[in-house]
Amino acid sequence: MKHPYRLITALLLLCAGKATFAFSLPSVDKITKHLDTAKDVAKMSKGVVGIGLEEERMIGGSVAIEVVSRYGGLVRDVDAMQRLNLIGKSLAKYSERPDLEWRFGLLDSAQVNAFSGPAGYVLITRGLYELCDEDDQLAAVLAHEISHITKRHALKIVGRAEFLSGATNIAARQSADVRAAEGMLSEFDLGIKQIITTLCEKGFDPATEYEADGAGDALCTTAGYKPGSMHQVLKTVQANVVQKERIFSTHPPINKRIQKLPAPAPTN
Repeated sequence: MKHPYRLITALLLLCAGKATFAFSLPSVDKITKHLDTAKDVAKMSKGVVGIGLEEERMIGGSVAIEVVSRYGGLVRDVDAMQRLNLIGKSLAKYSERPDLEWRFGLLDSAQVNAFSGPAGYVLITRGLYELCDEDDQLAAVLAHEISHITKRHALKIVGRAEFLSGATNIAARQSADVRAAEGMLSEFDLGIKQIITTLCEKGFDPATEYEADGAGDALCTTAGYKPGSMHQVLKTVQANVVQKERIFSTHPPINKRIQKLPAPAPTN
């Protein structure tokens, strides 16, 4: 990915009109400021433990912009946006990180999938949204993605990749030279690219997805949605999408996910 910040203008155009969902990204100046000392870069290169909230916001915003650009932009539907935000924020309130600035968006793609970026960015495709007739089903999808964020799954990818590992010497020089700033941004791009590759192409490992399913199912129940909602939405997707189509293409097989969930309580 070549400097994700250049997509900001395009994204603002996508968000124009009546849509209430918008991303906010720090400027390149802010990024440079955060990387202008060896201390800051070293803190980030430690991995997930060393990434602070401000760095997480920069990473999350960059990831979200790239996902939006890959999956058709944002759907401009006020009713859908209100529904997404009402359900999503009701879940986020009961999550492990209620103080994040949570953002929920609908991608204009017929694929059946959903994505999350650090710092509270949750995106669902139109194809999956249209299958979620009941609010409990939509809540389960959003809770799964919220759980990826609260469990810091994407940031763990950054940690394993030794995010910004090559930038320490550049920052230590505290050079004002343009090439030094570009070098820092190049390292930043590398970390973002690895997250995007995981989210959009490879997917999280199965154990991570099962963890998000279980945590999301519990979050739904805590927030007052129907117990077993995760089971319900997975079965709905399985029953309504033909196998040749891409179903949760970056996730483990649906039948495996269903097997890993606790059995829903029987209904009277």
